Amino acid sequence: ANQLWRTTSNWNQKAASCTIRPPLQLLPSRKQNRRRFTSHYLNVEGCHGFVAALNICHRSSPPLIQLVAGNGALDSGCGPYQDGAVSNGEARPVPQLCDAGDVNAPELIKPREVPLGGLRAMNVRRTLPSRQRSLIGAWCFIDHYGPDDVHATGGMSVAPHPHIGLQTVSWLFQGEIEHRDSAGHHALVLPGEVNLMTAGQGISHSEVSTKNVTLLHGVQLWVALPAVSRQVAPGFTHHVPPVLQEQGCEARVFLGTLLGHSSPVETYTPLLGAELLLQPGASFHCDVDESFEHGILVDEGTVSIHAEGHDPLIADKDDLAYLPIGSSTMTVTAERGARVLLLGGPPFGEQLVMWWNFLASTQAEIMAARTEWQRQITDDADEPLLDSQDVAPGQFGVVIGDHLPPIPAPHLPEGIRLRPRR
Repeated sequence: ANQLWRTTSNWNQKAASCTIRPPLQLLPSRKQNRRRFTSHYLNVEGCHGFVAALNICHRSSPPLIQLVAGNGALDSGCGPYQDGAVSNGEARPVPQLCDAGDVNAPELIKPREVPLGGLRAMNVRRTLPSRQRSLIGAWCFIDHYGPDDVHATGGMSVAPHPHIGLQTVSWLFQGEIEHRDSAGHHALVLPGEVNLMTAGQGISHSEVSTKNVTLLHGVQLWVALPAVSRQVAPGFTHHVPPVLQEQGCEARVFLGTLLGHSSPVETYTPLLGAELLLQPGASFHCDVDESFEHGILVDEGTVSIHAEGHDPLIADKDDLAYLPIGSSTMTVTAERGARVLLLGGPPFGEQLVMWWNFLASTQAEIMAARTEWQRQITDDADEPLLDSQDVAPGQFGVVIGDHLPPIPAPHLPEGIRLRPRR
């Protein structure tokens, strides 16, 4: 455990000065979907969240044991357990109180590796939420993944799981993902095409990479719905943005307005979402809304970012650059070529609670959503269902045509003290 703590010290500057006091607390195991697989969580006095997990696969002989770093070294509320890039599937998520944070200074947010669920799994690189910031406009979650060889990682197989209070935005660079949801939508996620799902008052969905995929590479994003829109009916929108040629750059505007082009996709707060593919030596200059804060996620290459009124930022591959409000122009330069996502929106202006796949105004709403999901996916003996077609009617509906076992909600401890997040 001490060795584990040292290897995760880059996640928390305080880690080097922390002392692990034996004995460690070993929490009871929790069975998952009746599989012969259990997880034990190691807690350390003074740490927020769990420091490590022991994943034990009982089907192997001798049993296979995996030691995984937990979110106790992160202090971020988003630990390593993820059933897929579209679902925050960590084993012991901690509720967070999220707000817009300090909007006055640019900053660079480095990614952290988050392994998706299972003993053989792909990793994602998460930049929101982070220790520095929970929101950029209404953007509240960014998972960046691939390119991954699906033969090595198993690809994406995210069984039906619930959402409230948000919109999911799926954007691929490579690959193909099949989407199904309880509002009756069945669609493919394809490169250069945006799929936006509105959870609103409640929806469940699944995402599975198709059999003919060899590489999977993309970004999964969440957008927080404002309180006045959090109870809207669930929905789904698919859009293929045109390719815009500008200053040695190809731009695809999938949300909002850029370069005089507006996406028809509906959002509940003003947003900007665009992919920029810069040729070597290109310097892309554009007008932006000065009431927006912006984030630039670098998928490939290294870029120099200069927003009016601020010193330039250098962002490397997988970095997220944050730019505050007040700039009406922006220049992105890539000496060797680059691909970035440009995201933006006005400061959200509300605090919200974010836990697992739920966004709400209060923890009571989160607990009610969890209770309802568990009611829908368990039988009369309180055992988890093995086929999503057996899910009971309710707030989150039934994902038609998906037979994977629905994902149970993690345990939600009572008495968690919420802390403001930036």
